[in-house]
Amino acid sequence: MKEESAVTPYGSEAGKKAEVEQMFDRIAPRYDLLNRVLSLGIDLWWRKRAIAYLKPAKPAEILDVATGTADVAILMAKILKPQRVVGIDIANQMLEIGRGKIAAQGLSDIISLETGDCEQLRFADDSFDAVAVAFGVRNFENLEKGLAEMRRVLRPGGRLVILEFSKPQVFPVKQLYNTYFKYVLPLIGRLTSRDMRAYTYLFESVQVFPEGKQFTEILTKTDFQNPLCERLTLGICSIYTATKQ
Repeated sequence: MKEESAVTPYGSEAGKKAEVEQMFDRIAPRYDLLNRVLSLGIDLWWRKRAIAYLKPAKPAEILDVATGTADVAILMAKILKPQRVVGIDIANQMLEIGRGKIAAQGLSDIISLETGDCEQLRFADDSFDAVAVAFGVRNFENLEKGLAEMRRVLRPGGRLVILEFSKPQVFPVKQLYNTYFKYVLPLIGRLTSRDMRAYTYLFESVQVFPEGKQFTEILTKTDFQNPLCERLTLGICSIYTATKQ
């Protein structure tokens, strides 16, 4: 099996970060629709479940890494009522769509979006009460560097919440999941976004991502405390949480 960092969307010499940016800019116009269709709408519940982990802390300032079209940023603004949410992403086309959604919902005073690299955050140490990432960490070029940067900008006592795809292990869910993600999803992606490779990459990147205990161990290695993992929907998706002391 390939290492996680070796799996890239297009297999060019540009490197994972550049290819991920290119891929999301290509599929941006239909990204939200495909998320709803391909997950049968369950992804909205997954996002709300992840955000619920932040509720007890009542964070005033939140960083949403790999914000995409700002789905999680918008939900956090509505559910958590923070003073400020900053969303960053490397794909400008995704951000442009997100800005339109934020303006349409009257949330521009709370949510701001900007181009940013998770491995080189521009923010000062201890800037945010919480950091969230939904379906983004497996796209990091350097996973540990990205996690370390997110820890750096968290305030002491702050919480990290990560939502990411994982691999179900129970028969027949495992077999159905693999067939759907490996064959059906790329075909749908090709017909709707004209980029079959983007959705082939989704399956490949999930296969090599260090999930479950392996990922919580990486969180510990990057100096996060109390890492936990909750598996959702028979293991199709997982929520990871950890804190900074």
